[in-house]
Amino acid sequence: MLLVATRKGAFILRGDRSRDRFRVEGPIFLGHVIHHLVLDPRDRRTMLMAARTGHLGPTVFRSDDLGRTWTEAATPPRFAKAAEGARARAVDHVFWLSPGHADEPGVWYAGTSPQGLFRSDDGGRHWEGVAGFNDHPMYGKWTGGDQDGTPDGPVLHSIRIDPRDRRRLYVGLSGGGVFRSDDGGAGWRPMNAGSRADFFPDPFPEYGQDPHELAVHPLRPDRLYQQNHCGIYRMDLPDERWVRIGDNMPAGIGDIGFSIALHPRDPDTAWVFPMDGSDVWPRVSPGGRPAVYATRDAGASWARLDTGLPRRQAWFTVKRQAFRADSFDPVGLYFGTTSGEIWASRDEGARWRCVARHLPEIYAVEPVPP
Repeated sequence: MLLVATRKGAFILRGDRSRDRFRVEGPIFLGHVIHHLVLDPRDRRTMLMAARTGHLGPTVFRSDDLGRTWTEAATPPRFAKAAEGARARAVDHVFWLSPGHADEPGVWYAGTSPQGLFRSDDGGRHWEGVAGFNDHPMYGKWTGGDQDGTPDGPVLHSIRIDPRDRRRLYVGLSGGGVFRSDDGGAGWRPMNAGSRADFFPDPFPEYGQDPHELAVHPLRPDRLYQQNHCGIYRMDLPDERWVRIGDNMPAGIGDIGFSIALHPRDPDTAWVFPMDGSDVWPRVSPGGRPAVYATRDAGASWARLDTGLPRRQAWFTVKRQAFRADSFDPVGLYFGTTSGEIWASRDEGARWRCVARHLPEIYAVEPVPP
């Protein structure tokens, strides 16, 4: 099953056991902007949906029957009232949803635009801001304040929880960089050494980078990957320095894109969907020839995977939540395009086929664990 979020509602794709054929169900909330739709892997029934609606504004919907019925959160994510003289903040949209640690049933995290981190302890019914981040004395500097130029608004995304320690959290800020907490969100610090920010006079600032997606390997949580506005990186803790593994991509393709997908069992394997990162930043497949690139050696080398994808005049854009791997063996890969197509591979990218067409602009694709 694939959970699909689009600019005009949500859809569910149900596949057969071989992952060969998919049936499209929906739309759910046709016309609402849906940024993320996620199933809780801890109970396998609860779904949360990040929505921006015409009448309700930014909110979260919750389903406890696998998407048959939905209820709006009683208290959606919203910033605390600003103190007198302080800059007021209002949530424009909820962008990212992450279930909490496996040992914390009912806990969820949400990332918003402008950058805010929120937590629910009751399965998404009520949300409160994580004050350690939202009210941090460095918040204005870390997030760029009113000068942030991220298209569609600055966002907090890639909320990752260390599977060994529920108190260790990572988040990505577009823009702002990668940040880490070791105390459940009470305190935060930047973690951007080695990551470039070519749009600043100093290309290696302490913060201000533009990570597009951050991923933590589930079986080796000390290995982190990120697809950044300025390249593809890997970090192996405790060495808190990013290594630009995208330098090993073909020069004619480059290492710019939005998303990165990890193999669920092999920490050395990852897939990216490169896009044209030339001066005008077109954000489409280089040369109109879409391809996924895979590394099997932690970024030392990359292989092009395009069998079944269009050979020419296919100007795909794949956003940061729209490229994902499932946990089957062999691993299935799925990406959704802004032109409303979903492409799938059931053999780790060796062959691709289009499994859905004519959907609205796709924002996110999430495979449901078997």
